[in-house]
Amino acid sequence: MIAFGPVPSRRLGMSLGINNIPPKICTYSCVYCQIGNTLKLDIKRQEFYDPQEVFESVKERVEEVQEKGTKIDYLSFVPDGEPTLDLNLGREIELLKNLGIKIAVITNASLLWMEEVRRDLMGADWVCVKVDAISRDVFKRVDRPHGRLSHEQILQGIARFSGEFKGELVSETMLVKGINDSEGELEGIARYLSGLELSRSYIMVPIRPPAETWAEAPGEDVLNMAYMIFKEYGLKPELLTGAERGSFGFSGDVVEDILATSAVHPMRKESVQELLDKAGKGWDVVQSLIEAGELKEVKYRGKTFYMRTLRKPDK
Repeated sequence: MIAFGPVPSRRLGMSLGINNIPPKICTYSCVYCQIGNTLKLDIKRQEFYDPQEVFESVKERVEEVQEKGTKIDYLSFVPDGEPTLDLNLGREIELLKNLGIKIAVITNASLLWMEEVRRDLMGADWVCVKVDAISRDVFKRVDRPHGRLSHEQILQGIARFSGEFKGELVSETMLVKGINDSEGELEGIARYLSGLELSRSYIMVPIRPPAETWAEAPGEDVLNMAYMIFKEYGLKPELLTGAERGSFGFSGDVVEDILATSAVHPMRKESVQELLDKAGKGWDVVQSLIEAGELKEVKYRGKTFYMRTLRKPDK
């Protein structure tokens, strides 16, 4: 399922997701990832889907959603893995521009040292780059990168992209208690980000079940410190520490909606129930998906979430 949602985004309004990477191929295996541990750690770009297939899938989803009166603010590349591993990303963005909806890409920025990756992203309207650490050892502990990636090279690539990109560029920093939330690390991150052309710097914490159960959010005092440090360095920080608000998009096929969305965006029980209500279906739909091994229930911070069961891709 390439296109999913739209889902309510804390940054992008109603965001129709584009899943251009099979589960879960990534350059990192972040301890806090809501999709779980990386199934295939890789840094080689390759073709996963035909660009026309991606375009047709998104176009069909857009038409279904718009027919039901739901507004779409962004078409967002936010897949099961790292979107820039897709060799066809630039062409897909080019095709999707024809739909007349702004395009967003949320990337961990690990491949921005490649000129071809920076070039592919130039057609996007909004790009978010991840900077979770400034120290090499902290970077390895929180993001758990592919062994051939250089943290210094990644930071240089982000800086270069910042100078070239003409759209809106934002950053995100996910804080994990006891890992990357020290005053010194936060100052280093803020100092680095202050040298980029950013419209906003998001400070985030895990709010959905993380890959590692011990990956917890820091306390409010630490979040306040992070916010103030970012402000002191001239950034425009924003704390994203709560769940999104709004309804998930309904296409008419509630099973497809639940599976497609929960594959990349763990859904709270209330959101699943809302989709079922729209479809006139009962909770037995969810129970059947769980029994079939397609969906799993996860408890996190006192809340119940539902996630698509990911399977290792074929070699």
